[in-house]
Amino acid sequence: MSAPCPTPRLTALLLAGGQGTRMGGADKGWLMLEGQALAERVAARLRPQAEALLISANRNLQRYAALGLVIEDAPEFSECGPLAGLEAGLRACASDWLVTAPCDLPLLPADLAARLMEPLLQGEARISVAHCAGHPHPVCMALSRGLLPSLQAYLRGGGRRVREWQASAGAVAVAFDDLPEAFSNLNHPEDLAKLEQAWRQQN
Repeated sequence: MSAPCPTPRLTALLLAGGQGTRMGGADKGWLMLEGQALAERVAARLRPQAEALLISANRNLQRYAALGLVIEDAPEFSECGPLAGLEAGLRACASDWLVTAPCDLPLLPADLAARLMEPLLQGEARISVAHCAGHPHPVCMALSRGLLPSLQAYLRGGGRRVREWQASAGAVAVAFDDLPEAFSNLNHPEDLAKLEQAWRQQN
């Protein structure tokens, strides 16, 4: 199956600024899966879906720079968690739309952007969020660059919750129930071990 064409006026943002607390403080983007770093795998899946790839990171910046344009959190929002990376991505975005994904989803759908963008291009909303088996995956979203002022106001007001801000911005859900394995987060070392075992069985 050929790769989907990039959605017009779309930039991708790889979120790699997490602390990796449950992984012993490791930078999850550089954990290895069958000889390739997770960030490299996710970047390879995101890159064909957009016109440009941004990477939100706060360490190993040179390594991430080999994958895309690295952006750092604004000092004003440096303690705001994933939303700080999103704010930085929206500021750096030169396109009308931004699609985001975390660095620990190596099985990310090849049509993530196209499916998330469908309701936005139809004018149903300005932000969409991936859902699978009834559960939201908040950092897998597509949104209008025009939501930057809304996000900044939320952060300056003390807000920190991704789902809370998304709801306030009128987010709509996009179902990915056909791809449950694509949204298996790698939060603990045993999660990575299980995925590696399954990967070997399939390949």
